[in-house]
Amino acid sequence: MHSDHHLPSILKQCVAILLSSATSIHKLKQVHAFSIRHGVSLNNPDMGKHLLFTLVSFSAPMSYAHNIFNQIRNPRIFTWNTMIRGFAESQNPKPAIDIHRNMRILAVEPDTHTYPFLLKAIAKLIAVREGEGVHSIATKNGFGLSVLLTACAELGALALGTRVHAYMFKVGLAENVHAANSVLDLYAKTGNISEAQKVFDEMKEKSVVSWTTLIVGLAMNGFGNEAIDLFKKLERKQLTPNEITFVGVLYACSHCGMVDEGFTYFKRMKEEFGIEPRIEHHGCMVDLLGRSGRIQQAYDYILAMPLQPNAVVWRTLLGSCTMHGHSALAEVARAQLIQLEPKHSGDYVLLSNLYASEKRWSDVSKVRERMLDQGIQKSPGHSLVELGNCVYQFVMGDTSHPESEDIYAKLIEITKLLRLEGYVPHVANVLADIEEEEKETALLYHNEKIAIAFMLIKTPPGTPIRVVKNLRVCADCHIAIKLISKVYKREIVVRDRSRFHHFKDGSCSCKDYW
Repeated sequence: MHSDHHLPSILKQCVAILLSSATSIHKLKQVHAFSIRHGVSLNNPDMGKHLLFTLVSFSAPMSYAHNIFNQIRNPRIFTWNTMIRGFAESQNPKPAIDIHRNMRILAVEPDTHTYPFLLKAIAKLIAVREGEGVHSIATKNGFGLSVLLTACAELGALALGTRVHAYMFKVGLAENVHAANSVLDLYAKTGNISEAQKVFDEMKEKSVVSWTTLIVGLAMNGFGNEAIDLFKKLERKQLTPNEITFVGVLYACSHCGMVDEGFTYFKRMKEEFGIEPRIEHHGCMVDLLGRSGRIQQAYDYILAMPLQPNAVVWRTLLGSCTMHGHSALAEVARAQLIQLEPKHSGDYVLLSNLYASEKRWSDVSKVRERMLDQGIQKSPGHSLVELGNCVYQFVMGDTSHPESEDIYAKLIEITKLLRLEGYVPHVANVLADIEEEEKETALLYHNEKIAIAFMLIKTPPGTPIRVVKNLRVCADCHIAIKLISKVYKREIVVRDRSRFHHFKDGSCSCKDYW
């Protein structure tokens, strides 16, 4: 018979395997039954935590999850948050409020995840009075502003977030570690990495979350070496990194082409820190190999993974195949994705882009016809910029803005000046069977260029420009924005789907590796 001490690690491994594959609630219940048969009580908080997290992640009936929750003795904050999240995402979010109320009665300390989940439940219930009460409690604990700053970070609303930061300082919340971590996260996610470092340096108390947030922020902003240096400093402080810390470290290695270093840290994560790699870590390793052009090695890695690869892993391989023109393995990855997530529009777009880059126009048409037949729509690209307390959104060829005429005149001016600097439109990015001149025109009207033209008109010379984009920046825009930063003497920060690009004096922080 297994003891309570050993079985949670067995259960944790079972859960990790189940999380990485297309499984069923029935299998999860089998794991639960296995633990009961082998004498493991749900009094063990680790055992309960892992089982409950997996049930909620797979949208198990919340009545079943709640029954398990009630059997856990002294559940930790992660477990409370899991229950609040589960109800918030269910058809009946009201019990999330009751669970939070019980948390307060039992004096369980909330963390940065508690209130976003709870407020999501309250919003679904349209419980205004309850929301006001929770907001008051959250603010008192230093989290109310954890929520506003998160919204600012996601929207790229740096100016508003900076004012929230100033207010926090004024009312004495700046030294609250949770609040400070939110500010740190804001600056990292809006590309103001120097301000993020300043906040970090001024923090009197730093948690592992603080270190992790800055490591991930540095990695996302293209400062991979600095992220690794910060991790080394964390080690010298004899702090213990967590799973997310290593996601940041591996991400840094992946996006900076540090293949050998990435494998070294992956090995150390397991052997020195005893952290069992999750699917996210394996995904980073696939990305590390794929980005560097080692497509076959990336595929071999997937086949040898101890966890069943999920859709994200196969999508990572598909993206690398598209980037490096490896059509054979792209077909293999796509076949897997059809089984796992048959209606994900991004997969069709990646495959269509690969065919178009090889001028396989009939195959491009087939992919588009398949999307049409299945009712799958491509997510439209857009760029966001902040100006004067407002966030403006631009889409390709957008003429809805009242100053469209001035914006397009500015675009023509930009193009003329860039051509004097040697700019030649990268028409290979226009994945359509049209004439070269039409391709050049299409490139001119990409949404990030429209957004930048707008900001060049509306902001004083020398002012940094920040753009948030929902898709990956294309090669032509990357070339053009480098030159714009040089010609107009502007620092331009673009946050695309996966990372930041800091353009300055004609170069980019990603070193053209993204």
